[in-house]
Amino acid sequence: MTIKWVKVDPLVMRGEPFCYGTRLTVRQLLELRRNGYDLPGLLREHPELRRVGIAHAYRYAAEHRERYREFFERDGSLVGPGLTADEAADLPEDLRVPGVVAPKVRAAARRATHSD
Repeated sequence: MTIKWVKVDPLVMRGEPFCYGTRLTVRQLLELRRNGYDLPGLLREHPELRRVGIAHAYRYAAEHRERYREFFERDGSLVGPGLTADEAADLPEDLRVPGVVAPKVRAAARRATHSD
């Protein structure tokens, strides 16, 4: 069975997209991130969440940027701490969106990896 990690149902949470298996909307998750919650903090406060579900919610926000524009920096990254490179390492590649789920790759780091 494939889980749809972000669900939208007009009869649940007033139609706000929410995280599968929780009563936490994507917007609430983004507010927590903006307020400084990192992955360990989110999982401590909301043990029903899963890392992959959080990553899906962040990617959902990026795919619906107009709806969540107040949570994005000018450079397109989400405000607040995302997953660290280690936390994102074993997520499916399509979820490791730089600046949204995983850290942005800095220009100096890109040059260093390409010069080998």
